Amino acid sequence: MAVDGSAASIVDKKPKWRPAWPKRRPRAELVALGIAAGVAVTLLVSAFVVPWFAGDGAAEDGELVILSGRDDGYGNQRQALVDQWNALHPRSPARIEELAAVADAQRSEMVARAQGGGRGDADIYNLDVTWTAEFASQGYIRELDADTTGFLGAPLATCRYDGKLWALPFNTDAGLLYYRDDYVGTPPTSWPQLVAAAQSVLTGFGALSGDGARPGAGYTGQLADYEGLTVNALEAIWGAGGDVVDGDGNVVIDSKEAQDGLNRLAAGLSRSSPQVILPESASFDEQAATQAFAEGKVLFMRNWPVAHRALDPPADLAAARPSTAASPAPSASDTRPAVRFEVTRLPGPSALGGQNLAVSAHSRHPNAARQLIEFLTSERSQQILFERGGFAATREIVYRDAQVLQRYRYAPTLLEAIRSARTRPVTPHYAQFSETFRAVVRAALADGGQLPADAKARLEAALKGYKR
Repeated sequence: MAVDGSAASIVDKKPKWRPAWPKRRPRAELVALGIAAGVAVTLLVSAFVVPWFAGDGAAEDGELVILSGRDDGYGNQRQALVDQWNALHPRSPARIEELAAVADAQRSEMVARAQGGGRGDADIYNLDVTWTAEFASQGYIRELDADTTGFLGAPLATCRYDGKLWALPFNTDAGLLYYRDDYVGTPPTSWPQLVAAAQSVLTGFGALSGDGARPGAGYTGQLADYEGLTVNALEAIWGAGGDVVDGDGNVVIDSKEAQDGLNRLAAGLSRSSPQVILPESASFDEQAATQAFAEGKVLFMRNWPVAHRALDPPADLAAARPSTAASPAPSASDTRPAVRFEVTRLPGPSALGGQNLAVSAHSRHPNAARQLIEFLTSERSQQILFERGGFAATREIVYRDAQVLQRYRYAPTLLEAIRSARTRPVTPHYAQFSETFRAVVRAALADGGQLPADAKARLEAALKGYKR
């Protein structure tokens, strides 16, 4: 029952009798009678409807706290949306509490708050897409009853666990292949094509291959020992037609195709002439890879869309980029691309990135928190976050907007990449799995791509939360 519907049912009820009004009454008396009737109806609604509704969906009064990582978009647009919410809902204001920049530290802090039985007053968690299963299975978040119409399928799938909806997708992400279009004509659609293009271009440089103005290697990615290595290794295996964990939850990393994917990385990193993968990539994160590409060291780079904003920021938004001591906001004259480049889809599926908003199980304002999540993930909010902040939208309609397409020329390619992206293994023990998988991959790369003999057993244990 809604408030409007309940009021209408009281007002519209037909009386079985009519009072014997005189034929004409003074206008002022009629107005007074109308006001009195309106007050009576209001009192009835207040007495009977509002108390019932307050326990079944009405927003509770009190401050809402959103635990989140740092806003790395343009112009602090997440806070701008929260400011809009606060103006519309002064009795349920919200604030963002930013946690450490490193994802592992964010997760640790959120888990500590959740295990503390509500101490810390968190109402909403802004979760990495890989954490939903853990937080749901541990009872840290509430099952969500929300309209999911209009969301892209892949991001929405990361909000479900055990057949239930636990969150709504706040922003999404997919890896892209950046390439030097002044050297590469048709972009590659497979890893063998990428290697062949790199070898052709680099061999053509001849004696000039050592010139700092020309690329000295074909490719770079994120191969340091953090989640970036998990993502890049999964993508390499998927691109070779293999998998690590299949749809039934079985570890299948010992397949020929999975082995081929790891062999590609190992062979590319090995010293050769021409060099396929920049050897320093073994210690690169996203920022280091972007820097190497901007300096012209490689022909190809795997990275998230944030690298595009760093290499070629929209001129009207460049000054709104977050400034740090290491990366000051650029002036208008600094917004030209560091190198000529274009983007295309990866030579295989991307790992899906992004973040989801979930209601804390210990929130004292669960209805208000759900409504805030629906506000932050609405079509209009998603448009603002993408158009003004650069966050990849979770709703398809935003990718059709003319202003979005003008500012982010990679938007259609990104939409295709999101549609074909794959989720990382879904497990309540994802942190343990990722750590174990990286150890397996590092061992394989150090041994020419050969998997350790116990790789499968270690990953099977990790999926169950064990370490061996």
